[in-house]
Amino acid sequence: MAEIVRVDDANDPRLADYVHLRDVSLRQKLEAEHGVYLAEGEKVVRRAVEAGHRPASFLMAPRWQESLADVLATTDAPCFVLSERLIESLTGFHVHRGALASLQRPAPTPVADVLSDARRIVVMEDLSDHTNVGAIFRSAAALGFDGILMSPRCADPLYRRAIKVSMGAVFRLPYARLDDWYAAPEVLRMAGFTTCALTVGGGAIAIDEVPHDIDRLALIVGSEGHGLTERWEHGADLRVTIPMSADIDSLNAAASVAVACWQLRPTPARPRRPGS
Repeated sequence: MAEIVRVDDANDPRLADYVHLRDVSLRQKLEAEHGVYLAEGEKVVRRAVEAGHRPASFLMAPRWQESLADVLATTDAPCFVLSERLIESLTGFHVHRGALASLQRPAPTPVADVLSDARRIVVMEDLSDHTNVGAIFRSAAALGFDGILMSPRCADPLYRRAIKVSMGAVFRLPYARLDDWYAAPEVLRMAGFTTCALTVGGGAIAIDEVPHDIDRLALIVGSEGHGLTERWEHGADLRVTIPMSADIDSLNAAASVAVACWQLRPTPARPRRPGS
């Protein structure tokens, strides 16, 4: 069972994993150095532990101990208990969902493992916004996609904001980074995937014209500002677009992926409802 440690000083060195959570560049440096990531909120902390991720420590206000008692019973990691005022002083914001956990980063998943049994995947090129990354994980998981591949410069899916927006989907959907991004299109073709580049450029087909009988499909989305690089957009098997009103030029990256995942989702035979 977790050791309960009551702390009354926000400068206690044992709390180093939780400092300055609003400073993105500092957090990325600290988390990389310590080999950890931060999960925020009761549901997200619970899903991280249930996914097998090993806690380094917990941080919470006294009133959250009872609701997470079953999680604390599964580990010997320390649980630091502070007043809500001290937690806000330490982290730089009000942790209104009550609890944080510092967890050890899992070993990277090999690309081959993500692709091995997948029928539908999302490929993200250089998305820099953690909110968009988290939202894409959530949509892909909800709509039956099997995994995610990312470019080397894509935002960290285990950054606190991405995890929070994904509601823990980053723990259940396998993902990997493709270090050799130039070779990535060929990697997908060799694995039997038809690549569909999501674009607002001319000459693309409407997404509802994509054939429904594609066995293995990779939906590719580019960065928030410039979209896909030319190699990915014009090297894909299909260039697809989401039809929209003429006075709107594009959708947010995460919204676009949600629409595309719905349209391109796998369609296994569904049992008939009683009486239908």
